[in-house]
Amino acid sequence: MNDQEEVDLYRDTYVRYLGYANEVGEAFRSLVPKSVVWFSYALSSGYVLADTVHKGAKVYQADTTPQRTKNVLLSTSDTLIWQSFASVIIPGFTINRICAAVQFAQRKSARAAWKKPWITTLIGLVSIPFIIHPIDHAVERAMDVSYRKWTGYHPKEPLCGVKHE
Repeated sequence: MNDQEEVDLYRDTYVRYLGYANEVGEAFRSLVPKSVVWFSYALSSGYVLADTVHKGAKVYQADTTPQRTKNVLLSTSDTLIWQSFASVIIPGFTINRICAAVQFAQRKSARAAWKKPWITTLIGLVSIPFIIHPIDHAVERAMDVSYRKWTGYHPKEPLCGVKHE
């Protein structure tokens, strides 16, 4: 491996934000047709699958050991699980519940200004930057003590006989 870590296109660049398209969709749920929200989930899921394929292809190209198939499966499954939870499931649920709480408060409020539908969207959008890193780190820790512990695989460590460059 080089002295500098390789930049991960899907986790260390602005491409990472494609995984959060569904949070934007959830924030806009009260203003747009459901098809727009579902499209935002399709976009996020496409990002998840692209990263999964990318990570698997990297291992496939680098691995010449008899464990190649196993290592590709470990890499792709780890990526798919991590990205599914960190990019789609937990953030989507979180923004959905934030927006639902705002809508609940709006229904209980007597102030007409507070009842504007765009307020839910604005609060949902403003919440996104605050949830990204805590969710990523929580999913990373959860993966370390569960799936990765069970499989013995960690994406930051060399695979059985495969040196990361």
